[in-house]
Parts: sequence; C-alpha cells; structure tokens
Amino acid sequence: MKAGGNTARASGWPGDLLGPVSQLPEYSRLWVAFSGGLDSTLLLQAASACHPSVTALHINHQLQPNHQQTEQFCRDVCEQLGVELSVARVDVPVGARGAGGLEDAARTARYEVFHNTLNPGDMLLMAHHADDQAETVLFRLLRGSGVSGLAGMPKTRPLGKGTLYRPWLGVSRDRLEQVATKLGVPWVEDPSNQSRQFDRNYLRHSVLPGLKDRWPGLLKRVAHSARSCAESDQLNQRLAELQWQICSDSGRLAIEPFSALSAPERRNLVRWWIQREGFPPPALAGWDQVLAELLEAGEDREPELRGDGFSLRRYRGHIYLVPDNPPAPEPVALTPGSPVRWPGWLLSLESVAPAEQQTTPPPIRVSTRQGGERVRLARGKPSRALKNWLQEQFVPPWERSVLPLVWRQTSEGEELIGIGDLWCSEQYSGGAPATGWRLIVERDCD
Repeated sequence: MKAGGNTARASGWPGDLLGPVSQLPEYSRLWVAFSGGLDSTLLLQAASACHPSVTALHINHQLQPNHQQTEQFCRDVCEQLGVELSVARVDVPVGARGAGGLEDAARTARYEVFHNTLNPGDMLLMAHHADDQAETVLFRLLRGSGVSGLAGMPKTRPLGKGTLYRPWLGVSRDRLEQVATKLGVPWVEDPSNQSRQFDRNYLRHSVLPGLKDRWPGLLKRVAHSARSCAESDQLNQRLAELQWQICSDSGRLAIEPFSALSAPERRNLVRWWIQREGFPPPALAGWDQVLAELLEAGEDREPELRGDGFSLRRYRGHIYLVPDNPPAPEPVALTPGSPVRWPGWLLSLESVAPAEQQTTPPPIRVSTRQGGERVRLARGKPSRALKNWLQEQFVPPWERSVLPLVWRQTSEGEELIGIGDLWCSEQYSGGAPATGWRLIVERDCD
C-alpha cells in the first residue's frame, strides 16, 4: 500500500472517505477516472491529497454541446492540484445515438480506453458509490440477470494489464455531495444525467428516491444482497471448474459425462466455459431446449447454438466451442526466415543443412481449401481426395475449411506438402528431410 501526498490538503477530509482512498493495494502507477462530475472530482481531490503521484484520465465522448468546456474544467482542476492529466477523445458509433444504445456504446468506448491505457502494475480508481451499485443491481434485476449479474460491481477486478479499484462502493452519493459542499469542491453536471429516456437515469430519478424513502436502509440491503450473490457466483464458478475436470476432453465437452449433469449444472458449466474463452456470457433463457438438442442429436446431425462471436457445435460425441472465423486470408508465400501467421496458426520453414550446403527452396505458399484438392501421402502411392482424407481423420467440418494447406511449386505444377498439423510430406519432415528444409506448422495460442 502507498500513501504520502499533501498532508495539509488531507487534514480536512473525513476518515470515511479518505481512509478507503489512502489504504490501497500495491500499485506502480495510480490513475483516477475523471469526468469532471461530483464523484470523480471528489475522488481526484482525495487521491491527490494522500498519494504522492496521481494521473487523471478524462474521456471526452464528444456527445454534449459543452464537452469542450467540461474538458477545460478538468484541465483547470488538474493544474490547480498539480496532477498530470491524460485526455482521450472517443467517437461513439452513430448508430448507437439513440435512447437504447447510447449508454452501452459510450461505456464500451470508455472502457476500451481504460483497457488500452493501463500497464502492468497500474491501478485505476473509479468513483462508483453505493447508489451506483443499487442502480446496477436493480437494472440487472429488471433485465433478468442471474447471481453473476446481481453481484453488481466488484470492488476490484483486472482491467487491461492493470487493475480497476472502487474505494467508495460503500459510500452514498448524499454523503459525497455533503463532503464536496463542505470542502468547497467544484464540479460540473452532465446534462445527459437528467434525461430520463436513459434507463439508468430513470432508475436514479424516478425509482430509487421512492424506494429509499420507503426503505431508508435500501443501499445497505442491496449491497448485502450483492455480496451474497457474489459469493454464490464464486461457488458456481468453483463447481464449474470441478465439473470441467470431469466433462472436458482436450478442450471439448464430452457428451456422456456432460449429459449426466442436471440442467442447472449444464447451464452453469456452459456459461463458465464461454466466459473462460473470452466471450460475453449469454442470456441462457431458452438455452435448455438448444442444449437438449446438442445432447440428443444423432451422430448424423450437427446442431449448432449461436452466441456472440462463437457457436457451440456437436461432433462425434463432443461439444466444441467454435469462434466465428474471419474471412479466409489470401494465399501467402512462405520463405525461410519469414514465419507466416495464419488465423490460429504459425508456419515457418527452417534449414537443417549446414550453411555451406543450403539450397534455395522452391516457391512455397499457404492457402485454405478451395475444393477438389488431392494429396499424395507417400511416394509411390496414388493421390487421394483431400476431402475424404479429412473426414477419415475425424476433422470437424468447420475446421476443414480453415486448415492451412502448404504447397510447393514443381515442374509439373503445385504439390501439397502440408495439411495443418495433421500431416507433412516426408521430404519436409523428420530429422533429416530430403530437401534440407523442415516445415513447422503449430497452432497459435496468442
């Protein structure tokens, strides 16, 4: 933990606000997300009061008529505090400029900047408070979220290469405004925060005030429920990890043990698997029927469950999580000393002969299937249809079209010398390939 900062400036701060900001986990560089509003301005003041070096990060969404004035306000505050300021201007997609998508689009743009800015050891402070947490939980409840969503915002989590930290999740907005007024801290109001066409603003101005009047302890109760949901979510993740060890087979789900799980366990495991692979968790409502189709389909059928950027597919007793494939790349030359990065693959050509005996290899290129290809698996053997051979190797249908095929130019035309990591011509493989060149094809996990 680090502290320091301006002792005189920190002396007037109440402990319930300054304490959580002064007692932070270890970091190498401290950032504060600074919009110019009440919450973030107060947080920046507190952080600069108790930490020797702070950098403010202002995201200008360029959505409001006064966005330039707000940016200048942030510059003025940072100059007054002696704090370094970094400004990022982002463009929210035009198609999102409606009541439905603007909030999410702006948030996505904002967090993309955070993600790309933080380096290892960096910590970003955000001024979310107890009212924000209640809004988040209620909003997700209305969307039908499960315990993962109802856990609300975590106090800390990884973000990019650094860490996001919310020191004031247990503090109400009323308390922040009370302290800001007492200390004479200026801030700017975002006009869009008053527009009730946005869901969160509607909850903030039309719903939560009445709930807090009726139940004065609402914020603490919601926070307690969120913590309970977070614990349940952790248990669900641990259960999924244990069941993955039983049901997984080389990164796939084996149908037999998976089908023995209960429906809630199957949903939980699939959700965990999808998130682990880096895809957004799906809304699992209605998935019971589709999962049942995946489990009950005959081997002659290939059912598919579509997600956001991926699909779940069944093949030969297993369920695969298949990322959406980008368009097939154009054929590319493979030359010594210049490895080729192919979607999901890394290909290279290395010499196995002494330098004085090296020869120039014939032209070699990498491509994907176009149809009608044939392969000669050994010298003196007849060639075979590549399509049939891939079927015999039990290569899933969706992988056949994206496998890198390696061709060399001969006097009679092109000859297939490599098929992904499944097969390589003896002339380009083994300890002493006849050509003096070894073809290396590896799956690229980066």
